[in-house]
Amino acid sequence: MPLVTSEKLLLDAQKGGYAVGAFNIENMEMAQAVIAAAEEMNAPVIMQTTPSTIKYAGLDLYYANVAALARNSYVPVAIHLDHGSSFELAVQAIRAGYTSVMIDGSHSVFEENIAITKKVVDVAKPNNIPVEAELGKVGGKEDDLDGGNGGYTVPEEALEFARATGISSLAVAIGTAHGVYIGEPKLDVERLKQIRRIVDIPLVLHGASGLSDESVIECIKEGICKVNFATELRIAYSDGVKKVISENPNVYDPKVYGKAGRENVKQLVMNRMKVCGCVEKI
Repeated sequence: MPLVTSEKLLLDAQKGGYAVGAFNIENMEMAQAVIAAAEEMNAPVIMQTTPSTIKYAGLDLYYANVAALARNSYVPVAIHLDHGSSFELAVQAIRAGYTSVMIDGSHSVFEENIAITKKVVDVAKPNNIPVEAELGKVGGKEDDLDGGNGGYTVPEEALEFARATGISSLAVAIGTAHGVYIGEPKLDVERLKQIRRIVDIPLVLHGASGLSDESVIECIKEGICKVNFATELRIAYSDGVKKVISENPNVYDPKVYGKAGRENVKQLVMNRMKVCGCVEKI
């Protein structure tokens, strides 16, 4: 089917008490793996690219891969700009065909975050493209994104921010981090509960790679409707490639080790979809 926007996917998840898995892809094999997992799980899915990934290969190439896979599939698929770093990039993604965008103004002060986010919403809304934003700061480092030690979302500010910007979903900072965790993350679930009580749009959890299944499930129970997975997909793909090359150093066909990486990612995504509770939700 044609690509869909993320808005209905997340509203359905909010109503149904589950979350949609959002998976960052780096190449064709990873995109194939995510679609294959979604079909096997009969689940809706969001595929994402970050600014550094886009810098590597371009919006058009990633869009073409995902659009072709979606067109030949029966599961609902959205393609999302993750952590959009500027107004200009968000507009470029919309023009390229992306069906969902994020503008990340969380590194700016509150008023500036509102201003840039509203600017993106004002362009996206007439094109029926939902906009995700972030308030607070998810810590850790991944690609060009450096959240440092992070900064928690203030519930009252979240309400003001959502009303002032008109966003479709909000990424909240409750103690998660991008990249690989060092030590056991301590999530402020009570803060999430407070945000959920006063903010009625779908909430998003970033930095889920490395969280325990129990932690993700608890966050979904308290209102998270979209869960982002990135780092662990990269690890899974790379592990598959490394295994093939270590066992057969003379292999030279990219299809051989690409297939192994793809299967690793598929199995991981299937597992994460089960944790998110989005299996059999189409």
